[in-house]
Amino acid sequence: MSSATSQTQGLLHFRLSQSQLFAIGTLKVREIVPYTRLTALPHSHPYVLGSASLRGQTVSVIDMAAAVGYRPISKEERESCSIIITDVSRQTLGFLVRGIERITECRWRDIDPPPSSLGKNAYVTGVTRVDDKLVQLLDIEKLIATVFPDDESKVRVSVSLPDQAILSQLKIMLVDDSATARKQLAGALDSIEIDYQIASDGATAFKMMQQAAAAGEPIDVLVSDIEMPGLDGYELTFEVRSDPGVADAYIILHTSLSSEISVDRAHQVGADEALTKFDAGELIDAMLRGAERVSRAETRSSLAKKNGIPEGII
Repeated sequence: MSSATSQTQGLLHFRLSQSQLFAIGTLKVREIVPYTRLTALPHSHPYVLGSASLRGQTVSVIDMAAAVGYRPISKEERESCSIIITDVSRQTLGFLVRGIERITECRWRDIDPPPSSLGKNAYVTGVTRVDDKLVQLLDIEKLIATVFPDDESKVRVSVSLPDQAILSQLKIMLVDDSATARKQLAGALDSIEIDYQIASDGATAFKMMQQAAAAGEPIDVLVSDIEMPGLDGYELTFEVRSDPGVADAYIILHTSLSSEISVDRAHQVGADEALTKFDAGELIDAMLRGAERVSRAETRSSLAKKNGIPEGII
């Protein structure tokens, strides 16, 4: 596999309880700061402890332990806690945690999907082991959606009838390990009555794409998350581009990461676009650009067949 896709990913380990280790990808982390006095925010969600002023920016701070179902962090504990400042899905937020452990490197291939025993309501997208200790990767998107529910205007979208007709002709594949993100993606397409296939991991999505191609109905547009257990979005893109049967798909990497690094790597591995979650209008516009390329490719193929010319010549 290309070195562009096989690089390790940083994981920040922290504790919400005495017994369980959690982690998030370091690309989501802007900085870690000691607990600082917070300003109360009237009418805010119960998990929002208040706001902090950091480098001239006002940042809401969430009790992460309480938000995912652990014992809330008491006022007496806070002085010994840390705040993880994150940059996720166009939002800068702080998460109060009981303790910072360390940063490790791993490959997403070494992260497994969460066991079914955790239940559908668990805020976990994957699990791995470090030094024989179980580490759970938090579903930050689900956590944020719990505290700050989506504005319907960002999830639902309207399109013109001609654009709806264009999109309805596409074979679309959606893949994301976060149930919240899958719901957002599906909701956007459902709102304009567009069909799609959906998968919760890269390996499953790749297999479904191969099966669709074998059946004569290859996927036209692939929308994939980047950070996923098993086959991440970069590796999925690499695999798709390496398989002649599915390589022509228009690939949109759709990520909660706001880092320019993620955009650069997306293009390096062959993705057509990289978007920051979640804006339904931007996503639909990207799909329409994909439809334009599919249309041009079909026109070239049709002309080649009509004139008896190998497709690669036109």
